[in-house]
Amino acid sequence: MPSVFVQGRPVESYPPLAPEARRGSVRRITEVGEEVLHKPCRDVTEFGPDLAALIDDMFLTMYIADGAGLAANQVGVDLRLFVYDCPDDDGVRHVGHVVNSVLEPLDASGRRLLDDSEGCLSVPGAVMDVPRPDRAVVRGVDKDGEPIVIEGTGYFARCLAHEADHCDGQVYLDRLSKRERKEALRQVADRREEVFARRAANIEALKS
Repeated sequence: MPSVFVQGRPVESYPPLAPEARRGSVRRITEVGEEVLHKPCRDVTEFGPDLAALIDDMFLTMYIADGAGLAANQVGVDLRLFVYDCPDDDGVRHVGHVVNSVLEPLDASGRRLLDDSEGCLSVPGAVMDVPRPDRAVVRGVDKDGEPIVIEGTGYFARCLAHEADHCDGQVYLDRLSKRERKEALRQVADRREEVFARRAANIEALKS
């Protein structure tokens, strides 16, 4: 089986960072509580250089923050769009972007819920167990408006579902109990500075 899939298609080889990141600029990542994260995003209706530049910026910002996925509202842009660079449970790497994403509902008989740890770049430092299906199918289009379907299993399925949630105005804290949410926010208070120091160091390393 190929070791890398880009936009859902197998490729022979791929660099450690997606080429988009080399063209991008680092943007500020929004944090839980900011309005843009808590309302459904607008569909993308204009395709062109501005959208491509946003995708470039999102890839670089994701890498700087050591993330596996990043939605547009996490950089303060109210659009249905996310990027990802994420392995599945078999070690296969998946890289790409999805515009106007829709997470397909799965038949209850054909899915398994897995409780596994999950973090979020907009909830810096917190990691909590969240139940998610072990499979995900996301439909949308690419930056040129061409239809795409991305399927994932295991950890990559979790990533796809997490980013699709962002596009719907949900963060993973919304899937937790009140007590669990309180614990996650306590973790943020304890670890936020450490997370931001690591991101700053990554930006400096990029300059050198």
